This record gives sequence, structure tokens and C-alpha cells, in this order.
Amino acid sequence: MAEVGIFVGTVYGNALLVAEEAETVLKSQGHDVKLFEEGTLEAWQYYRHHFVLVVTSTTGQGDLPDSIAPLYAAIRDTVGYQPELRYGMIALGDSSYDHFCGGGHKLDDLLQEQGASRIGEMLEIDAMETAEPETVAIPWAEKWGQLLK
Repeated sequence: MAEVGIFVGTVYGNALLVAEEAETVLKSQGHDVKLFEEGTLEAWQYYRHHFVLVVTSTTGQGDLPDSIAPLYAAIRDTVGYQPELRYGMIALGDSSYDHFCGGGHKLDDLLQEQGASRIGEMLEIDAMETAEPETVAIPWAEKWGQLLK
């Protein structure tokens, strides 16, 4: 099965909870999964030759949380073109704010600019509609895990 690195950007822990549920789902499908609460560029470089799942919330005016912002900057400033990267994106946000899921969209836009291939659609989880974000993420993770080849 596939090797998957899950990179998490969280402020209050919801994104981490979603990432842990996705990890459980993917492992139950037979994938080799490692979760990074504060992912390093070194770990990213390894998983860009396998599969990456990004699970991030949004803070401020559509910004990435402090736990993943340094990785975003490192990817932007040092990685460059990475067409071999295949990834999934789960973005958490609150639709009552102007920049709904802005953190996830910001990272997704960067990866697209760098030639990476997103597997499946981005999952946007709205805190205004979903009190327990993992309930939305579990079925998405099950489908996403089946796409990994």
C-alpha cells in the first residue's frame, strides 16, 4: 500500500483531531501513515515522493496556523517545482469569516503553482455547520485512501 505523511496545521486542536481520525482510517486500509504535528521540510521532502495529506485550520485573515506556517514558507522558498507530489487537502474554517478555509486554500494554491497533483477534491469543513469535524472527514478519508495507487 501507499506511504502517507499527514502534515497538520492546528490552533485549537480540531485539525489535529481530524488528522488523527484520517490516520486511523488510512491505516485500517493498509497504508503506512505517519502524522506530523509540526512537519519539517526534511519530512516533506521524503513524502513528496510518496503521498501527502495536509489537514489545516485557518487563523487570522485566512492565514495558516503557527504549527504549519514555517513549513509553508520553506516549501515556498526552497522546494520549487515538485510535479512528483501527490496530495490531499482537508481545510477547516468558519464561513462567518471572509477568508473561509483560507489556510488550506493558500497551501493548496502554492502546491498547484509548484506542479503538484491533488488527489480528489479538497474537503472544506465549516465550523458553522459541523460541531464535530471528524464526522465529515472520516468518509472523505475513506474515499481518498482508495484513490492512492
